[in-house]
Amino acid sequence: MPLPKSPVLRISLGAALVIGGVFGFLPFVGYWMIPLGLIVLSVDIPAVRRWRRKLEVRWGRWRQRRREANAESPTVEFNRA
Repeated sequence: MPLPKSPVLRISLGAALVIGGVFGFLPFVGYWMIPLGLIVLSVDIPAVRRWRRKLEVRWGRWRQRRREANAESPTVEFNRA
């Protein structure tokens, strides 16, 4: 889904998603709105962009370590008798 071209609309949309996510306990909104709103805000707000980028790098390193650990560990097969 493309974001609006106007920075004012993007910031408004991102802020609305974050604020709506705070009320995630209500049936028509959810906590999933907070990270989505932060991603939308990261397009225009440098502080949020840095936070998102650090999280992406950390997540990528975690996935790489996990892949390497899975490649090194021997596979164990269980025999069902």
